[in-house]
Amino acid sequence: MKVIETKLPGCVVIEPAVFGDERGYFFETWNAERFAALGLPDRFVQSNVSTSAQGVLRGLHYQWPRPQGKLVSVLEGEVYDVAVDIRRGSPTFGQWEAVVLSAENKKQFWIPEGFAHGFAVLSERAVFSYLCTEVYLKDFDAGVRWNDEDIAVNWPVSAPTLSAKDENAPFLKDIAEDRLPVYVP
Repeated sequence: MKVIETKLPGCVVIEPAVFGDERGYFFETWNAERFAALGLPDRFVQSNVSTSAQGVLRGLHYQWPRPQGKLVSVLEGEVYDVAVDIRRGSPTFGQWEAVVLSAENKKQFWIPEGFAHGFAVLSERAVFSYLCTEVYLKDFDAGVRWNDEDIAVNWPVSAPTLSAKDENAPFLKDIAEDRLPVYVP
């Protein structure tokens, strides 16, 4: 497994070792011992799968308090996956990182607690998988507007299909400080 650092400390791209032949392929998507040895989470409490059509944009989502770290990957199709640092006091507050995840490249993206997350579907359809370090809690569900000009994510879709929740999410500067995670060096 290869771990690639990003400009956002803690957010990493994971390229698994893939073993294949004419029958197909095999790779580990998660191994507690290997992940722990690399400083990555060795415990997840919830696993989710979603499907989305081309042009759908989901995010930017986070949970506070009781934040979720997410190990995300794509089982079918291709997405443009984004993490945004929303930790108050962080030297990279408001900065973002993106990676293309696909069934073909088999990459995973680790997004630690304290980051907002979203993705846009590039293929006709995508099946998206994520392991979470905390269970989903509706009362703590939160979001940042996908097209916040202060963050300026360079999304590859200009007119995405959005949920009402995502379309009306607040801009980062309008979120109360007590509704944002705190950076801990």
